[in-house]
Amino acid sequence: MARILIVDDDAAFRGSLAETVSDLGHDVLEAGSTAAGLKLLAAHAVDAAIIDLRMPDEDGLAFLQRAPAIAAIPCIMLTAYASGDNTIEAIRLGAFDHLTKPVPRAALVETLERALRQGASTPAAASPATEERNQLVGESEAMRQVFKQIGRAATSDATVLVLGETGTGKELVARALHRNGARAARPFVAVNCAAIPAELIESELFGHVKGAFSGATSPRLGRFQEADGGTLFLDEIGDMELATQAKILRVLQERELTPVGGNQSVRVDVRVIAATHRDLQHEITQGRFREDLWYRLQVLTIMVPALRERPGDILTIAEHFLRQLGGDAPKRISPAAARLLLQHAWPGNVRELRNTMERAAVMSHGLCIEAEDIGLSARHPVGAASAASAPAIDWDGPLAAALAEVERVMIERALQGAAGNRAEAARRLGISRQQLYRRLEEAGKSHD
Repeated sequence: MARILIVDDDAAFRGSLAETVSDLGHDVLEAGSTAAGLKLLAAHAVDAAIIDLRMPDEDGLAFLQRAPAIAAIPCIMLTAYASGDNTIEAIRLGAFDHLTKPVPRAALVETLERALRQGASTPAAASPATEERNQLVGESEAMRQVFKQIGRAATSDATVLVLGETGTGKELVARALHRNGARAARPFVAVNCAAIPAELIESELFGHVKGAFSGATSPRLGRFQEADGGTLFLDEIGDMELATQAKILRVLQERELTPVGGNQSVRVDVRVIAATHRDLQHEITQGRFREDLWYRLQVLTIMVPALRERPGDILTIAEHFLRQLGGDAPKRISPAAARLLLQHAWPGNVRELRNTMERAAVMSHGLCIEAEDIGLSARHPVGAASAASAPAIDWDGPLAAALAEVERVMIERALQGAAGNRAEAARRLGISRQQLYRRLEEAGKSHD
């Protein structure tokens, strides 16, 4: 039997949680505020904690920061207002997991059991405020898993490999890792390896000395040195030439580089985050990417899902872009326009969605964006496969039915993308295999 501390200012919800935890055979301590929770934690040995994020005195993040014993126990954070920022911050500060209210009983039981088995992570210092334009947006379970991975990886200085299709937001992941890590006050330098000619890439990365080549009339610092003390983001590293890959590997291993034309090594202190849309294992078999560099890069790996794999986020992201474009008076999306957005295949992912919303904001005349303002049918026709599997949502029906339809389509697409492999499909969806099996069983029963 374990002792579980529950801190939530909603007495009815707290009581429901306590009943569930007690049914599992555990002892429960209850508190209605952060201050009361800290007192209980100081007076009693606790095996795990369940903490509400939003409370009137101090929020749950303050609890994580102020509780000296929290590093020794797993803490599950709850919130009714899920966002990428609070998920990243909660995980980074030491929370074991981050769940959204209302919490299904099965999800709470499964998470608490994992927490008691695995223990907690170590808290870290608070992060600076998020830049609105560089904010990752998404409420789907797949994106929540990305936020949690960022929170855990931000506390480390290890190399990170970010994978995902073009336009999914891999640089935003890199910026979130930097912003929430110990190097946040130092430079973040981004390099698009695919956009720099092969003959210039080494000078760009490592710098050069005066006279190193024709036109080198003065010495120049490379991007590694510009990022010293901070983070270097190597975007599209899969497009890099093999000779340059070897030199990148040396910098990662030795923490030093030699400028082009120079003969003296220079020490650098840089965290490297790399990204690519390519399948690097395939590139290795084709002799286009070094296997030893791949091993060095993928110490930590974060997979960013394609937009079509998380259709529940499409309108949320579209509205986010409209708020950026419209300031204090953002435009709204009409039901007809929303239907078009949800049915589109989005081959360009979030980048395409942003461009679409910018165009719609310019083309619309009133405060509401209509279907004709978007023009997706002319510019990006929906493919037959995409149209067939698009959510058939009844816009005038109940919310539960609409969400169930979106979930059905997401599961079907994940299974198709994973060639029927349920374990891989569950990973893509950001849920456990047991949760996927249960949803498939429920879907089967509903069609009996």
